[in-house]
Amino acid sequence: MIEQLNEIHPALMSATALLLLLFAAVTAHFITRLVLTRASNVVTRHTREDWHGALSGEKVFGRFALVVPALIIYSGVRLIPDLPDVWVSLIRNVAMATVILMVVRSLAAALSAINNIYSLKPAARHKPIKGFVQLAQLVIYIVGGILIVATLIEKSPTLLLGGFGAMTAVLMLVFKDTILGLVASVQLTAQDMVRVGDWIEMPKYDADGDVIDVALHTIKVQNWDKTITTIPTHALISDSFRNWRGMSESGGRRIKRSIRIDIESIRVLTEEEVQRFRRFALLREYIDRKEEQLRDYAASLSDEDREGVNLRRLTNIGTYRAYILNYIKNHPKINQQMTMIVRQLAPDSQGLPIEIYTFTNTTAWVEYEGIQSDIFDHILSIVGEFGLHVYQYPSGQDVRAALAASREKEVPRKPAAIAHSS
Repeated sequence: MIEQLNEIHPALMSATALLLLLFAAVTAHFITRLVLTRASNVVTRHTREDWHGALSGEKVFGRFALVVPALIIYSGVRLIPDLPDVWVSLIRNVAMATVILMVVRSLAAALSAINNIYSLKPAARHKPIKGFVQLAQLVIYIVGGILIVATLIEKSPTLLLGGFGAMTAVLMLVFKDTILGLVASVQLTAQDMVRVGDWIEMPKYDADGDVIDVALHTIKVQNWDKTITTIPTHALISDSFRNWRGMSESGGRRIKRSIRIDIESIRVLTEEEVQRFRRFALLREYIDRKEEQLRDYAASLSDEDREGVNLRRLTNIGTYRAYILNYIKNHPKINQQMTMIVRQLAPDSQGLPIEIYTFTNTTAWVEYEGIQSDIFDHILSIVGEFGLHVYQYPSGQDVRAALAASREKEVPRKPAAIAHSS
């Protein structure tokens, strides 16, 4: 058979042997992949994590299965008759480089699978490892690249590594971001500064939203408008940012908002108004306590000093503040264990600010905004019960009303008498 092939063409036997070698390599690839897949199913069957799915998703089996056919070609090419030594050496070098490449890609894919499994654990939110995985993959690719080049040129890897010594400055410049990212990743992880799922604000990069990825070089933030902002990892170390994780973990979100009262509407309450406010369930205790204090204060004065100007009296603004405080104390959506203040700020040209400072019992954004709106709907609508007015700049309607009122007050002038000569 061999002699007949040689008689037809001298290279036909070598070509036939080479095709048989390729067929054996392809067959070995499918068998190896099937064996690895079934072995992975058996090994990971009793584990909680879906290791088989993670490894398959990253194509670890498919890449590693290519190692076996490359080794078969590397070993079998020498058995091909009449193949020139140059071709044998070239095919062996390419086959060995393919082995190294597939091993490198398989290891990198396995690290990605490990990160995917780890990211499903609760601890991944506190201690993400993606940056370290990417660094390990980078090292593997660099080492693999050196070995592949050394294999193709048939030189020792140490010679290539020796040449890198002179390129240190260039390498430092090329991998500057990687080095900065590595240092930043270590600091972020060690100090627990940022986790996946944290709400952060970084105005310098127009970032305001949830962290969705923490990698070696970048951190991705999904803003509230669903856009994605990419921030260099080292920027979170060198620049300032706000992390709202403390608010989320506290179980309460702060309400800090003011309403401005027209100072001209602030006055002392009449006795009839005091009795009317006593019927308010949220003010009854306050009225009783304040009247007792006022009686005690009046009793401490001498008879000649017990005039109206020397007496302390209830005011509509103080009673309104007490009403708001009791209202939020009895609100079912307010966290009663956190700070709760209703205070006056310094008056200015826009009136007297009354600030509500309290915390809701939820951190959910939509629910928080609804609670805050409900509270201010109520305290704004009831302000008239206390004889107070909310301050606002004059609107066009106010100007028209003022002009109409001034026209009504104008008295029409009588026509001057005309003198007639006799």
